[in-house]
Amino acid sequence: MNRKSMCLILLLALSLLPAMLVAQTPAAGGQGPGRGAFGRGGRGPAGVATPANVPFRNERTEGRHQTFVEIAQAGDIDLLFVGDSITDWFYWPFRNGEATGGEVWEANFAPLRAANFAIAGDTTQGVLWRMQNGELEEFEAKLIVLMLGTNNINRNPNGEIIDGNRLIIEEFRNRQPQAKVLLLGIFPRNADANAPVRETIREINSELEKLADNEQVFYMDIGDEFLAADGTLTTEVMGDGLHPTAMGYQIWADAIMPAVQDLMQ
Repeated sequence: MNRKSMCLILLLALSLLPAMLVAQTPAAGGQGPGRGAFGRGGRGPAGVATPANVPFRNERTEGRHQTFVEIAQAGDIDLLFVGDSITDWFYWPFRNGEATGGEVWEANFAPLRAANFAIAGDTTQGVLWRMQNGELEEFEAKLIVLMLGTNNINRNPNGEIIDGNRLIIEEFRNRQPQAKVLLLGIFPRNADANAPVRETIREINSELEKLADNEQVFYMDIGDEFLAADGTLTTEVMGDGLHPTAMGYQIWADAIMPAVQDLMQ
């Protein structure tokens, strides 16, 4: 091969290098909010995340969003749950062949004219957009229950996660001014009591508590209800260290039902 041919090959390789680098670099937002390196649910870093306090329209959840808008327009909602997969699977009877929260939901919340506007993998920014775009219209809830933010961890700063929750609560107050809001602390995750994510959750929850005014917005941290005496999170309560089992959903219902009934009066 002569010198001229070698130079041409080198120039061609250099011209292709930027495209190769772009193809291997995560787009802004990684795989999209709530979809991290460990799959749907955003349980690990995956590129640059959309800010947790900026509304984000997620095309992946568009179908579910439209369904929720239609449910909202029917107007038959007194109790509304909002969140991510942890709340989403409260409504479904099975996941991967295992019982989740469906029976608990039917026994406890369905009689209260409850709706569940939670989507697996969603984040504060995704929920904020959904609340601004039709899911809070055409009904008057007595109570809205919010538990959200675990999918933002390791993707957004704690301050953004807290502010994202604050903005969502503002949407509740503006669009459903008659409704009380029950804000729940982010649930513990990871079987190990000393896992670093546990401390992150404690830090976030300590700030979320400050969003309550105890007049319209109320805060509960029921995380300890899920834990064994030594602080571990057993598979009987959360099979994957994040999502409740049927037993876990029963613990959740039992922990908040007195407050739900009181706040709905």
